[in-house]
Amino acid sequence: LTGGPGVGKTTTIRALLDTLDAQHISYALAAPTGRAAKRMAEATGRPARTLHRLLEFQPKSNDFAYNEHRPLPHQFVIVDEASMLDVLLAYRLVKALSPLTHLLLVGDADQLPSVGPGSVFADIIKSEAIPRVRLTELFRQARESSIVVTAHGLQAGVTPSLQSKPTSDFFFLRSESPVAAQQLITDLVARRLPAHYGFDPIRDIQVLAPMYRGAAGVVALNEVLQARLNPTSASLSIAYGDQTFRVGDKVMAVHNNYDKGPGGVFNGDLGRVVKVEQETHQVWVEFVDEAGTFTVAYESHELDELALAYACSIHRAQGSEYPCVVLPLVSQHHLMLQRNLLYTAITRARHLCILVGDPRALQRAVENNAVAGRNTALSQRLLEPALLKLP
Repeated sequence: LTGGPGVGKTTTIRALLDTLDAQHISYALAAPTGRAAKRMAEATGRPARTLHRLLEFQPKSNDFAYNEHRPLPHQFVIVDEASMLDVLLAYRLVKALSPLTHLLLVGDADQLPSVGPGSVFADIIKSEAIPRVRLTELFRQARESSIVVTAHGLQAGVTPSLQSKPTSDFFFLRSESPVAAQQLITDLVARRLPAHYGFDPIRDIQVLAPMYRGAAGVVALNEVLQARLNPTSASLSIAYGDQTFRVGDKVMAVHNNYDKGPGGVFNGDLGRVVKVEQETHQVWVEFVDEAGTFTVAYESHELDELALAYACSIHRAQGSEYPCVVLPLVSQHHLMLQRNLLYTAITRARHLCILVGDPRALQRAVENNAVAGRNTALSQRLLEPALLKLP
């Protein structure tokens, strides 16, 4: 099941779940990341887990408890944000299904492919070997959102309007240079958006950037936003490499660590520094997953698993959703200005999306529909008759 925002994927899932409940059919809901699983649970009103939790990952053996010898007990498995599935995790999931279990993959095939190897979701749809449905019609309520309308326009190569009504949820703010864009973004996040919309600058606003380098890149934006939103305090900070972690900082896990917390911390999970210990060089971070909040300690040798997250790359935002997204678009990032990257960034915004930068950079991103090629053979393999026969 695929389709862009506002076309009814979640509504369809809820209707399916109501039917499964009425028929007393057992099912499980899952997603590749904790944030995506939490969002799935909120949207459906049913428990959802990460795929690692569903398959019961065992850190000591680096394996899953559920596999071909011990399949999942559910009659129906629904996986949201399936575009994030890489070959390795998809393989483990399918191996853990009995031949009588139904699997529904739900996602947006127009988003970026998975961070890991392969392009599983897009390949399955491309193959036409497996039943698939693409939802295309916007719900009336969704048509009232400029974010949703803009996202669907992008799919057709339509450049977003640079003019917006004051009541719109999508804006483009011109900026003459990367440095000017950086300054405008900092003021938006720290002052203007909290004052006008009531957003919490750390919890509600996420800056997404196409690249790490440059004045409007992830690294520089994190430096200036940290200085503005969480100024230095010598007794409450730890320097590690080119980063400084302070109590109150917004951080992101940049590696999977299955030993942390009740079910592991995953690449892309957002947290907040709640304690630092300067003598031992330890940092305590509070995370939120589908089960609630939990706090984990990072030892000095583990601090490379954390990064400041006032700003993050669009790739790391896959599967996440934020009340407000601010996105720099500058010509300095020309190598990464692609339509699917812009589409993924815009569709992360729930209530407000603001693009800041050069209209020429926006135009380049819309016109550049070239997708970085991945050499996969899944769509061809799915068409081999032997693979489609049940045992």
